[in-house]
Amino acid sequence: MTDVAIVGGGPVGLYLAALLLQEGVGVRVLEQRFERDRHSRAIGIHPPALAALERAGVARALVADGVPIRRGRAYSGGKLVGTMSFESVSRDFPFVLSLPQCSTEAHLERRVQDLDPTALARGARVTGITDDGDRLALAVTSGGASTQLASALAVAADGTHSTVRQLLGIPVTARRYPDHYVMGDFADAGIFGTDAVLFLEEGGIVESFPLPGGLRRWVVRIGEPRTASAADLASLVQERTGIGLDAGSSTMLSSFSVRSALARSMVAGRTVLIGDAAHEVSPIGGQGMNLGWLDGEALAPIICGAMAGGPVERRLRDFEVLRRRAAGIARRQSEVNMMLGRPLTGPWLRLRNFAMGAVASVQPLNRAVARRFTMQ
Repeated sequence: MTDVAIVGGGPVGLYLAALLLQEGVGVRVLEQRFERDRHSRAIGIHPPALAALERAGVARALVADGVPIRRGRAYSGGKLVGTMSFESVSRDFPFVLSLPQCSTEAHLERRVQDLDPTALARGARVTGITDDGDRLALAVTSGGASTQLASALAVAADGTHSTVRQLLGIPVTARRYPDHYVMGDFADAGIFGTDAVLFLEEGGIVESFPLPGGLRRWVVRIGEPRTASAADLASLVQERTGIGLDAGSSTMLSSFSVRSALARSMVAGRTVLIGDAAHEVSPIGGQGMNLGWLDGEALAPIICGAMAGGPVERRLRDFEVLRRRAAGIARRQSEVNMMLGRPLTGPWLRLRNFAMGAVASVQPLNRAVARRFTMQ
């Protein structure tokens, strides 16, 4: 028996667990993976999420391990189109932090273990959930044995293919986009320092972000979904930007197509969906993981109030309205990000570059765009 069962021990579930444990709420985190996925794609942590992570006691450690990106640059045809500074977006965290998700999860897991060494259960798969209106019962399979966990509330933070969402029969509204990407991490030649760089080229956008450990991530838009070798990706970057990468230095390769999805409901009785279980947005712009943390930040005080015997139904309805609205804003921003990166030729490419350069040159507009890009 526990106060709150959190299904999913990724960054969002672990974050919520840390917040609740700090307040004396009993938590059990059920994670079906036996170890963290080291081939994770998410790297960007925006200022509002860093402020939320500070409340869980991990933000400073994350900043110490990551690379603060304080400026973005955009190029086209070898010429600088514009720059964007993040210095004005936050007093405490005037940057976007670049840190691989596996490192972020490691910090959050240590924080949870410091608060309660027994809170995280790995290799635990939820196979059923029942709600009698007073308490939940979760059927859990672990180590070949089946057990039952009783809890007052449950939170599904188990990702885009959420088992809990499926068990509850909550449908999703999905949207697919004609956008496909390949990406990889390579040795950083140090050309761009710690800046994020966008190359707005006829064949489609190329994005580049610094990573810890002397690495840099490269993301290239392609016309059709396909896998690519390190040599293929290096060739695409060379063709569009003129920059040569050492294919032998690649430490990660991935390809993905883009879709968005929104669960019809984030609240079902005593169960709440957060993060990708509730809303999936395009990874272009790096908002998804951050959106999940902000879900957790908003949900934690509601759960604490419920544990103290306070009313919860109205607060959960308000939570759902606000977080669905936030997900809609994030989805629209990701759609703008993808649109700006699609292939353009001739006058249309020049017009887009002129518009972006004009916005970048007007400081109030530049700051407003920087705030929007960083989820302010």
